[in-house]
Amino acid sequence: MELAGILSQTGLEAGAAAAYAAPRLQRAPAVAVPPKASLDELRRIDAALARLREGSYGFCQICGDDIADDWLDQRPASPFCKSCAL
Repeated sequence: MELAGILSQTGLEAGAAAAYAAPRLQRAPAVAVPPKASLDELRRIDAALARLREGSYGFCQICGDDIADDWLDQRPASPFCKSCAL
């Protein structure tokens, strides 16, 4: 199922968080990876979708600051800002 379908099932309005996050999560690069790594990535995506539903997507889970657009473009499922991730 596409991300847009998942978002519509969550009951989220087409608000700022959904509009902001959906394109980034859909642009995540598709690469051939071992099954365990695939499972880990799916867990990160599921967690990002949960944050989206909660309204906390785009905010660092450590310091609470906004996560920079360029960081989310590179790592759309990241729960941390660049400073806290490094």
